[in-house]
Amino acid sequence: MAAPHVIVGSGINALVAAAMLSRRGEPVLLLERSDVLGGCMRTEEITLPGFRHDVMAATFVLFITSPAYAELAEDLGRHGLEFCHTPHPTAVLRPGGEALKLTMDRAANIAAFEALAAGDGKQHAADVGGIEADAEFLFALLGSPLWSGKMARLMLAQAWKRGLGGLKAWLGACLQPARGWLEGNYHCETLQALWAPWVLHTGLTPESTYSGQMGRVIAFALEAAGAPVAKGGSGSVPEAFRKLIEAKGGKIRTGVDVERVLVKDGKAVGVEAAGGETIKARSVIASVTPTQLYQRLLKQEALPEATQKYRYGRGNFQLHYALDGDPDWIVEGLEDVALIHLADGIDSVSKSANEAERGLLPEVPTICVGQPHRLDPSRAPEGKGVLWLQVPDAPRRIKGDAAGKIETGPEWTEATREAFADRLEEILKRHIRNFDQIKLARRAYSPADLNDININLVGGDPYGGACSIDQFFIWRPFAHSVNSATQIRNLHMIGASTHPGPGLGGGSGYNLAKWMGA
Repeated sequence: MAAPHVIVGSGINALVAAAMLSRRGEPVLLLERSDVLGGCMRTEEITLPGFRHDVMAATFVLFITSPAYAELAEDLGRHGLEFCHTPHPTAVLRPGGEALKLTMDRAANIAAFEALAAGDGKQHAADVGGIEADAEFLFALLGSPLWSGKMARLMLAQAWKRGLGGLKAWLGACLQPARGWLEGNYHCETLQALWAPWVLHTGLTPESTYSGQMGRVIAFALEAAGAPVAKGGSGSVPEAFRKLIEAKGGKIRTGVDVERVLVKDGKAVGVEAAGGETIKARSVIASVTPTQLYQRLLKQEALPEATQKYRYGRGNFQLHYALDGDPDWIVEGLEDVALIHLADGIDSVSKSANEAERGLLPEVPTICVGQPHRLDPSRAPEGKGVLWLQVPDAPRRIKGDAAGKIETGPEWTEATREAFADRLEEILKRHIRNFDQIKLARRAYSPADLNDININLVGGDPYGGACSIDQFFIWRPFAHSVNSATQIRNLHMIGASTHPGPGLGGGSGYNLAKWMGA
């Protein structure tokens, strides 16, 4: 049998690449260090029996709108993958009780936003309409190999269509921070508060370059595709991939810790696993961070200095609850919203993110609350519920507490984790009337805990590295990077640390598999 394409890791990009290669009849062997397949897609009973929680990733809007899903949806559906939806993908609930929710009906959103402040509905129409009009070009930038003939043709077509000055102006507008986009275009502070927290989910802040454009993309995607969850939990996604890959002849092994990429004459020829097992490979595809690839798998190789200077971003904090019923939100109409942000607005989001980036536990964290049992009743026993809380602005290493109330050291300890979870719970209780009556159990995960679960979450960073402009697009992960190529022939790097960046879109795995089949 011919040597397989060996894929290291089993996150969404690895699974997409493995599925597409195996569908073409290519021999594939996927190796996962953990005993659980799926990277950040994991569903477990972590609080009480019968309560199924998505430990990390929870919603799949980036996947169902991706070219990878368009190509694989039918096969994955045959192997049991199903998504659950709600017409209300997101909402914001401010400390004073003001709330605003988004629907998947653009006309309804325009009317609701216009009623809040004259011109805001029209601005929303212009923002999402602009993304829709530029979708082919924009999503090519975000989801195709940047160094390719296709991209060159797209850029030339845009230059012809807009003129060089027009293309320059368009690209310049894309670099606008979210603060400038929101404060410069929307009058209603609650509407600004609806969108401001979403930039944190792209690894950015309201002041980051191009966060305004990412905010507009998210607004368009949520309105068009919602915030679906996988039926049975996010762990059902890798399980469907497993069945598809194995049905096409691919092989998957979990509990295999790859320690080294074997290199001969500047070319990857296989891998070595813990215990000394060697596996020959046609190619090696590493769905890992630069830290894992260059400081661990290639530690025996002389590599450029840039590989030692890659930066990671803020950490992530997860908090999960088992509930004895549905939350009674202080504002009506939020019971079927997929993701609710507890935030006051641009300034509060900016403050919490800045504190986390400076190593402080945020005084008032930006909290994202999911209630997946409302979309998928299989997540909890009948009449019960679960909450999924994510704080996307937690420090990786701790320098102190912005509120001056939690005693800290540089590392996340159990005491620090639970004290910070208490802070989140106090905020949550102010927004849910019956919280004390329905709370059954909770489970918290600090950035350090997440790193222990998945070594690609360096310091709890779920985005594969800081997403600042110097580490994104053609500069991700390094200034010299060209698509998935590395300095070693036949060794390819995919995952959140490579273009098109983090999220569950599967873009880098898709791009590589398409290129390998060209």
